[in-house]
Amino acid sequence: MKIAVVTGASSGMGREFVFAVDKEFDLDEIWVIARREERLVSLSEKCRSKIRPLAWDLSEKNSFEKYKSLLEEIKPEISVLVNAAGYGLFGTFEQLDLENQLGIAEVNDKALTAMCLLSLPYMKQGDSIINLGSNSSWQPVPYMAVYAASKAYVLSFSRAIGRELKSRGIHVMCVCPGWIKTEFMDRAVHDDTIKYYDRWYTAKQVVDRAMKDLKKKKKVSILGAPVRRQVRLVKHLPVDMVMDTWCRQQGKK
Repeated sequence: MKIAVVTGASSGMGREFVFAVDKEFDLDEIWVIARREERLVSLSEKCRSKIRPLAWDLSEKNSFEKYKSLLEEIKPEISVLVNAAGYGLFGTFEQLDLENQLGIAEVNDKALTAMCLLSLPYMKQGDSIINLGSNSSWQPVPYMAVYAASKAYVLSFSRAIGRELKSRGIHVMCVCPGWIKTEFMDRAVHDDTIKYYDRWYTAKQVVDRAMKDLKKKKKVSILGAPVRRQVRLVKHLPVDMVMDTWCRQQGKK
């Protein structure tokens, strides 16, 4: 049995990736993971592949036990794993809720790491892992400190395991988009701490670009020439200068 596994599949980037892998891959099933079961079930009406809804909360450790057990029972080949689950919070670090900030690292990093490790025994030459990073992966970002740090981990981790898995013929790509209009923003933005947004993209635009880049075996996928220019520039500027510019854009000292 050939399958795809997509986390964060109930909305936003994850949902668009479900549609994309359903279109691009010949699959027996797509295992879709998120907390909202009714949204997962509704994907069946829009996909040609069979949808297996797995209503799990990836911030809870028992989710990985369930995933491991299901893999051992079915013994599928995972043609593509998409780690799109995650969230962020914008605001001053010391004023944001402790539990939620720890939760960012729990889902964005620990869950992603677990999903990769548990999935790899069921992947073969030609299979792929797609991890969702961010434009924030490239530099520290005040007022979204934990989120940006969590995405820096995703980029570094993806590059490292991509090198390790090269000999097995398993490709790893990190998707690093700019600002995207999804439900992510509804949770992340709770005040006017972040005021400046230079340009917006849709989840579909990001995913369409990612699937093209996956075919080209790119290690990082970045939608938009302005975002790519910014990434190149950030690599050559002092970190303090990058943070100063960001803070000025947000009206901070």
